[in-house]
Amino acid sequence: MSASRSLDLTAFPRYPLIEGSTPIQHLSRLSNALGDVDIYVKRDDLMGLGGGGNKLRKLEFLIGEATAQGADTIVTVGARQSNHARLTAAAAAKAGLACELVLTRTVPRYDTDYLDNGNILLDTLLGARIHDLPGNADAMAFAMTRADELRQAGHNVYLAPLGGSSATGCLGYAACASEILAQAHDARLTFDRIVLPNGSGGTQAGLVAGMAAMSEDPTRVVAYNVLATHENTVSNTRIKAAEAFALLRPGMMLPEGSVVVEDGQRGEGYGIPTDAMREAVRLLASVEGLLLDPVYSGKAFAGLLQSVRSKVFAPRSKVLFLMTGGLPGLYAYRSAF
Repeated sequence: MSASRSLDLTAFPRYPLIEGSTPIQHLSRLSNALGDVDIYVKRDDLMGLGGGGNKLRKLEFLIGEATAQGADTIVTVGARQSNHARLTAAAAAKAGLACELVLTRTVPRYDTDYLDNGNILLDTLLGARIHDLPGNADAMAFAMTRADELRQAGHNVYLAPLGGSSATGCLGYAACASEILAQAHDARLTFDRIVLPNGSGGTQAGLVAGMAAMSEDPTRVVAYNVLATHENTVSNTRIKAAEAFALLRPGMMLPEGSVVVEDGQRGEGYGIPTDAMREAVRLLASVEGLLLDPVYSGKAFAGLLQSVRSKVFAPRSKVLFLMTGGLPGLYAYRSAF
């Protein structure tokens, strides 16, 4: 790997939560079944802590910043089945921090599996205190008030944003961009596209910022919005990518047009199942034995399949799909399948 393809992140506090690089695997059976495109997966679901998932990359820098500031408590927000909340609780437990999760009933699901199984079960096992709010509540406002109460009680509180997607959190996926390029170089591969879901924007923003900082084409990173509208997702991700890039390359501007988001997979809303998601989850499970979550990677993989079938990718393209984890969500969505 050339010098231009490496990032020096030693200036940023980092708490180790991941043991080495996650593997890249070729989906040979699926690629053969679909035709001209070679599909690979970056297995960010294969991390040991707390059930694994992409949020651990962000949390390495968030927990690093929190501990550098002397925090003893971390507070964050999310939906009731938030993967970020689960992994924040796991990271806090490992780092010896108290953890409080402000969770809203954003998704209109009221079955017992969704309300009490999956991530919410793991949150309690991991020792987090859960604040259960209605779907229309302002979770961050509640979290800020709760953080003030804790400070008044003598605690040093670190408040993490939705999805861990601050500029600091985005550094986790800038580091991942460097990791992907190194693995591709070692395997003598070039990925024409890196495909992923976009929820709170931080994963794509970090990859885009990292690619641009290494003088690579950031438009190879293509996401499918699963949380907000297309317009809001693009705007939010551009802001976060620019903020992360400014940390990596002070005084420089992120190139225009760096953020590419494809629309059409969100369906009726965040966390609401679609037929395309169900088909994608079943297909990858039955052909490759790999399990996607129903909220993020299931919908993004449905987008990838549609792009392949619609000949969006050039023949013999090599496409890397980022498996972001979230497996506990399958148990919460049992009735959806």
